[in-house]
Amino acid sequence: MAYELAPLPYDYSALEPCISKSTLEFHHDKHHAAYVSKYNDAVKGTDLEAKPIEEVIKSIANDASKAGVFNNAAQAWNHSFYWQCMKPNGGGTPTGELAAKIDADFGSFDKFVEEFKNAGATQFGSGWAWLVLDNGTLKVTKTGNAGNPITAGQTPLLTMDVWEHAYYLDYQNKRPAYIDDFLGKLVNWDFVAQNLANA
Repeated sequence: MAYELAPLPYDYSALEPCISKSTLEFHHDKHHAAYVSKYNDAVKGTDLEAKPIEEVIKSIANDASKAGVFNNAAQAWNHSFYWQCMKPNGGGTPTGELAAKIDADFGSFDKFVEEFKNAGATQFGSGWAWLVLDNGTLKVTKTGNAGNPITAGQTPLLTMDVWEHAYYLDYQNKRPAYIDDFLGKLVNWDFVAQNLANA
């Protein structure tokens, strides 16, 4: 069964002025769509075709002969997850169980923000910053290129895309400004809280 490119969970202009309509059109309709298409083409007619994409990502993560399949599979999944991590008028601070867990595991919400911003800003080249659940503890991590924490047994709760195509039309080389807007104005904490509840 082919992996599908889901539509964005909001209108193309819904995240403006932080992320422009043109960025979402290019990012979702071109970049994300290409990963999905290449992944589906790569697994068609193979034993991977019938497997859930998460299972494919985990099973081929360290297989150099399947690096191309992994890159497209992980990027297809990462982007599907990333769109859910944002919402119009998002950001602010989480509440309830998620807020308590962040305070317990990081010391404070501000400490989490500091670590998450640092992960995004210091990821050299392309990649992702993540909030994950690792053996019951919240941690901030980062991955290069198509990397995904599920290959390390971690449960992703939140991700921020720091590939240049995620922000360059709107922020040019000012990645830290994009990171500030992502956390301050875009994060969908309801989605993150639901991921924690489901973990």
